[in-house]
Amino acid sequence: MMEIINDPPKENWDAILKRPVIDLKELESNVSAILNDIRSNGDTAVKRYTIQYDKIALTSFKVNEEEINASENQISKELKEAILQARSNIEKFHSIQKEEIKIVETMPGVTCWRKSIGIEKVGLYIPGGSAPLFSTVLMLGVPATIAGCKEIVLCTPCNSEGKVNAAILFAAKLCGIKTIFKIGGVQAIGAMAYGTPTVPKVYKIFGPGNQYVTCAKQLVNKEGIAIDMPAGPSEVAIIADDSASPAFIAADLLSQAEHGEDSQVILVSNSQDIIDKTLLALEIQLKQLNRSAIAKKALKNSKAILVNSLERGMELLNVYAPEHLIIACKNYEELSHKVINAGSVFLGNYSCESAGDYASGTNHTLPTNGYAKAYSGVSLDSFVKKITFQELSKQGLQTIGKTIELMAEAEGLDAHKNAVSIRLK
Repeated sequence: MMEIINDPPKENWDAILKRPVIDLKELESNVSAILNDIRSNGDTAVKRYTIQYDKIALTSFKVNEEEINASENQISKELKEAILQARSNIEKFHSIQKEEIKIVETMPGVTCWRKSIGIEKVGLYIPGGSAPLFSTVLMLGVPATIAGCKEIVLCTPCNSEGKVNAAILFAAKLCGIKTIFKIGGVQAIGAMAYGTPTVPKVYKIFGPGNQYVTCAKQLVNKEGIAIDMPAGPSEVAIIADDSASPAFIAADLLSQAEHGEDSQVILVSNSQDIIDKTLLALEIQLKQLNRSAIAKKALKNSKAILVNSLERGMELLNVYAPEHLIIACKNYEELSHKVINAGSVFLGNYSCESAGDYASGTNHTLPTNGYAKAYSGVSLDSFVKKITFQELSKQGLQTIGKTIELMAEAEGLDAHKNAVSIRLK
C-alpha cells in the first residue's frame, strides 16, 4: 500500500517525490539494437519482431478498407455513441486553438506575420495490448485532421488472430485515417521513423507507450525525428482537504495506478482523517478491479503526504509537476491560481481525471516524469509548424536600414551589412 509521510521538510521533497527508476543503459541498448535492425532491414525486421513479441506471422501489415469499414458493426451502438460524443467535444476544444494570422507593421514599411501550417507527415502510435487505447486515436487524430496534416500514419499492434481492436479502427475511420498498420512496440516507432517499403516515413511521431516505446521515441528524436514529448509511465497527484470524498480520491488514484506497475500516484492532504479514510477506500476498491495486481504494485511506488497547510501542499506539487493534478478542496478556484507545473488540472470533487482521459475535450497526451515543468500536453500546436513572414517596402528598408547596418558591422559580418547597403545605394 502507499507509504505515508508526515509533513516532510523541503530539503527532502526531491527524494520523496522520486519516480520509479528503470535501468536505462540496458533498456537503451536493447531498443537501439532493434531500431538499427529495422533501419537496415525494413519490413523483414519488422516481421521478425512481430513474430517474436506479438506471436503472429503476418503476410501483410496494412489494415485494408474492408477491415476498417467492418469495425462499425463490431462494437455496440452505445460505445459508438460514446466515441462520437467524445470526438465532438475533442473537436470543439481543439478547433478554438486555431490562430488567426495577425499582421503587424513594426515600422513604416516593415510588415511581419506568422502562419501555422500542418506538419505534412505524422505518425500516431496507439497501444493495443492489455489496454487498447482507442481514446488516444481521437486525442491525436482529431487535432491532426484540424491542423491539415496531409499524411497521417497509424500503427497499433494486432491480436494473435491478426485483428486490430474494432474500437481503434472505428475511431480512426471517424478521424479520416486510412493508413493503418498492424505493428506495435519498438518496431512501430522504427518503421515510422526510418520508413520501410510498406510503412511511409513520417516527420513527427505521437503517442503513449510502455518504457520500450518511450525509449524508442527518445532515441529516434536524437536522430532528428520530432516527437510529441518524452512521456513515460502515467501518474496523478491529488490535493485534498476535509471537504473531499475519500471514495472519490481512492477511485482517482486507482484510475492511474491500473495503467502499469511503473505508474505512480500521490495524495497530499492537510487532514490525517482524509488520508486514513482514503487508504481504507483503496483497500475496498482494489479488490474490485480486473487489473488489481498491476495497481497494487503501482501503489508501492506511491505516497500519501500529510502537510500542515494546503499552500505548502501546492508548493510541494509544483516541485513534483504531475501529469494530472486534481484539486479536491473547498477553495479549489483559489488554489488553481497557484498551479505552475502540471500537465492537466481537474477542479473540484466532480472533475474526475477520467473525464480528461476520454471525453471532456482536453487532450490526454501529457508530459509525465516531471516534464510538465517545461513541456505542455499535446494540442493543435503540436501538429503545426509556425512560419514567420516579413515584407519590406523600399521605404521600409530606408527606415530600418541604418539599424541593420550598424548591428551587422558591430558583429563583424560585412556581407550582412552589404545586403542592406547595396539596396540603399
